[in-house]
Amino acid sequence: MKLLTLNTHAWHEEEQEKKIAQLADFINERGFDGIALQEVNQLATAEAAGAERLTQYVEAEPGVVIRADNYALLLLEQLDAPYYWTWLPTHGAYHGRYDEGVAVLTREPITDTVYGYVSGLRDYLNYKTRRLLGVKTTLGGPHTEPIWLCSAHCGWWHDEEEPFRPQWDRAEALLKPLRDAGEKLFLLGDLNNVAQIRGEGYDYVMEHGWCDLYTSALEKDEGSTVLKAIGGWEDNKRPLRIDYILSGSPITAKKSEVVLDGKNGPVVSDHFGVAAEV
Repeated sequence: MKLLTLNTHAWHEEEQEKKIAQLADFINERGFDGIALQEVNQLATAEAAGAERLTQYVEAEPGVVIRADNYALLLLEQLDAPYYWTWLPTHGAYHGRYDEGVAVLTREPITDTVYGYVSGLRDYLNYKTRRLLGVKTTLGGPHTEPIWLCSAHCGWWHDEEEPFRPQWDRAEALLKPLRDAGEKLFLLGDLNNVAQIRGEGYDYVMEHGWCDLYTSALEKDEGSTVLKAIGGWEDNKRPLRIDYILSGSPITAKKSEVVLDGKNGPVVSDHFGVAAEV
């Protein structure tokens, strides 16, 4: 199984349409089975997408409107393989100009979904409001088994208003029934916590029994997904590993690699992506 996670920085990139096409080409080339995306935006005032464009879309939260310029929708329309997908709005970005959300794409049908707040905030116009989205699907091939793929975009460890620790506690509570039932679970996304820093968010996640596919991989690279100052990391001057593919149970990955970094695929966002094969 091949997995990809990327914070897309949607509609905040120069030459956005070109970068969507580049990302589509990359996905077509690699043939990922499951993809988690964060900062997946749509213009809040854009017209709703027609039903003929949403044949592979699976509604997670009732009443969500997919608009014509939804980043994930435009990406999907350039993929060679038909992916099933869903999208969950998390908050309004840029003073409500955009609906920002998280998305999950999978080659196999989506049979169930889970979603919920991980932030204490419930204010849609506050960018620190965060939600998690998960889908149940299956691994393809001769040994089909059900799995859950989740997409998350969390806050910062030291944030005074919305610190990471209680956000992760809420994520744990949301996913606890799945983990207790022994479901095969993967969580992918931008956790905004640096793996290289001890005693903070990364260690807190690991204390809860998650397996980082980067550390478990038989083959890996340096791992950093942010190399410069970006939103939320305005003073950054060093490489950061803040984007992850995690398993809810111990697993050995064949490979973990940074992608979409200008060397291993084109740069399409202010984050690089992470790909793993298990």
